[in-house]
Amino acid sequence: MIRGLAHAKVNLFLRVGSLRADGFHPVHSLFQSVSWSDRLELSFAAEDEISGWHGGEVPDAEGNLAWRAVVAMRTAVGSERLLRLRLDKQIPVAAGLGGGSADAAAALHLACQLLGGTAELVAEIAPELGSDVPFCVTGGTALVGGRGETVHPIETLTGFVMALVVPPVELATPRVFAEWDRLGEPSGPAVAAEALPPSLRPHGPLINDLYPAAAALAPELDEWRSHLADAWGRPVMLSGSGPALVALFVDADEAEGALAVVRPGARASHVAAPVAKGWGPSRDA
Repeated sequence: MIRGLAHAKVNLFLRVGSLRADGFHPVHSLFQSVSWSDRLELSFAAEDEISGWHGGEVPDAEGNLAWRAVVAMRTAVGSERLLRLRLDKQIPVAAGLGGGSADAAAALHLACQLLGGTAELVAEIAPELGSDVPFCVTGGTALVGGRGETVHPIETLTGFVMALVVPPVELATPRVFAEWDRLGEPSGPAVAAEALPPSLRPHGPLINDLYPAAAALAPELDEWRSHLADAWGRPVMLSGSGPALVALFVDADEAEGALAVVRPGARASHVAAPVAKGWGPSRDA
């Protein structure tokens, strides 16, 4: 049996290009792994099984990206061993935080270790599972391009923590991109470099081009962003295709205090710090 943590990701900026002939939009984004994590446990078993931690529900095998990652690695190494995957979901789904991709990346690493795979197989399989999986395999801080398969790690960002709030809506990524096309490829609102912590200023201004599309599909998202910006007195940004909203604070105490004044109704909220990897070991039972 082997256990691991899968860390969420935040898009600190996200620029989007026109739809390509292959059906994907090219992106240029600054990704950051953060300390909001799912837990996974993989073991040999009498039959293939995926379940939630302590019996909780998870998507079925065929619809679960983490299970698909396990099966892909098993196939790649030529194993016929039956496996059990337990998954403790803490990262909200359909939130722009890459939880499913993070789970897939961690599951790939766990299956690689358990079944005797290689790092080369992990890198080969990751892009087949989803656009964010190649980043989550390594994690940390990276500039990401193409459809997500081009990952250029840079020095891990420091000097701030994030307050994350997920409004009570779910946004499917393909639908947000389609709405962005329909709206005529708008740019998102900018957070000026001078409003950022020193480690982030070289990357400013921070812009998420998908914000207008996400807000058009879910107008309450803009209401939540305005509420948080007013309550916190600082810019609030969208992560990925949303609806997760992000603001930057000096330390965890300041961020915890900010979350204490959030109005009721959010799907989830969390204080998270940048972390240097997309996944890691876990000994929690």
